[in-house]
Amino acid sequence: MKIPFKYILRNFKTRKLTTSITIVGVALVVFVFTSVLIMSSGIKKTFVSKGSADNVMITRKAATSEISSIIGPDIQDVIRTLPHIAKAPDGNLIISNEPVVIINLEKSGGGMSNITVRGVSPEINQLRPQVKIIQGRMFNWGLRELIVGQAIAKRFPGAQLGGYVKIAGDDWKIVGVFASDGSGFDSELWGDALQLLSAFNRGSTVSSVTLKLDNAANYDDFKKAFNADLRLQQYECKIEKDYFGAQSEMMSTFINVLGLFVTIIFSFGATIGAMITMYSAVANRTVEIGTLRSLGFNRISILIAFLIESLVIALIGGLIGIFFASFLQLFSISTLNFESFSEIAFSFALSPGIIIGSLTFAFFMGFIGGFLPSVRAARMNIVSALRAG
Repeated sequence: MKIPFKYILRNFKTRKLTTSITIVGVALVVFVFTSVLIMSSGIKKTFVSKGSADNVMITRKAATSEISSIIGPDIQDVIRTLPHIAKAPDGNLIISNEPVVIINLEKSGGGMSNITVRGVSPEINQLRPQVKIIQGRMFNWGLRELIVGQAIAKRFPGAQLGGYVKIAGDDWKIVGVFASDGSGFDSELWGDALQLLSAFNRGSTVSSVTLKLDNAANYDDFKKAFNADLRLQQYECKIEKDYFGAQSEMMSTFINVLGLFVTIIFSFGATIGAMITMYSAVANRTVEIGTLRSLGFNRISILIAFLIESLVIALIGGLIGIFFASFLQLFSISTLNFESFSEIAFSFALSPGIIIGSLTFAFFMGFIGGFLPSVRAARMNIVSALRAG
């Protein structure tokens, strides 16, 4: 006979309390699980959106981040001779030789935090057009002025429009606030590269060189020419998106491992709760199970019926957990970038893949929690079940 779906639905009404408790337990676990995934996704999205597909970033091979990379003026000149570098309308190569340093600023909630200061070249507008001034103006080249990412302006009272930031003993005025579509650049301060080099007495030695290709499809040819030059053996080139994407791996892995560890612990409780609920349902419905069997419902139908009931409970809990986790997208938080040891702000990012993964996780808990009770219900002897009443 067919699976008794009407019987399944009726049982949700008769066991409201135990069913609700189980749904809440599953929802809490799925909320934690989804939160971990969207946090990791948000970090990756923030870093990856920091780069462009047609920009190439060059750093020293041994460097783990721009902070620890060093590129001298002779190497910068060699890089400018490579093929497939785009040119601005005025004929200049679109290259930005960028020193990157870390300074300390006081946070609005108290305490100090490290902030990345990036020196950029005049070609920066063609190199990173996604960066837009939203308040104030662009800094003047040749002056000790800065523009600040909107994430830093919100969290650091000393880094707001019109304020001054002390760098290498000098006061630099903040003349503008910029936004970069939520990328990691929003957590940086930008200024004239030459002025920043002068402030730190670094001569012409920068941290990285970023250039725009004349066509993104020419990257392989550019890389071949780069690797063929013996003077560049100690350096490596990567697509800017790939470079910053790799920077997020350590942080996202740490969050995933820690979050999944907590989720697994919670999931044991939710799974046991589902199992107890289903065992209770079987015990309270012994006579009903016997009646269904006597009416012709076979063991497989009974097993599937109880298993579906457990999966429906898990599905409802999963949807509730995802629903509340989705509201985290309205918030942005900041944390320490493990690669540069500086402040990085990011938003939570929910995706269809995360929703599917979270629902699959909820179904898994429902299946594990409902399988053994379903087997017990299916194996009941008809006569013994009827006599239990």
